[in-house]
Amino acid sequence: VAGGPGGGGGLGRSHALALARDGARVVVNDLRPDLAAAVAAEINATGGQAVAEPTDVADRVAVAAMVARVMQQWARVDALVCNAGLLRDKSFARMDMADFDRVVAVHLGGSANCCHAVWEIMRAQTYGRILLTTSTSGLFGNFGQANYGAAKAAMLGLMNVLHIEGQSTASG
Repeated sequence: VAGGPGGGGGLGRSHALALARDGARVVVNDLRPDLAAAVAAEINATGGQAVAEPTDVADRVAVAAMVARVMQQWARVDALVCNAGLLRDKSFARMDMADFDRVVAVHLGGSANCCHAVWEIMRAQTYGRILLTTSTSGLFGNFGQANYGAAKAAMLGLMNVLHIEGQSTASG
């Protein structure tokens, strides 16, 4: 599962194409259905296997439904690349808190939703890899990116805990 919004362009597209070149079946997730479909078509045209899934990763129910469709079609999820992202840059003093909430919902919430949707699948398979895309804005900060930096820093915490729990077969 790669990207979204973003699996249809930029880094997410690069992830999807590289995974497909290596033989992975790819779910291209992007809020922009036309871009997701274009990347999936590009992969399929070169002999790969891909489907487009224009799902909002901040929507837990929609993510679970997307993963259920993937399981129905391919019966496995071996890797998850969380590359969802959007920017709503503005200094904190001028930031609309709805923009703060949306950025956190997509970056952190979307990553958590996607990870949670595949977690038990990967445990049952006794195999799975998860990649979360973060940013130096989360490590060092960047003017006008309080929302983005906070979400990306929180993703580091999520990654660290999942790394620990993923090593334990008894993790719940």
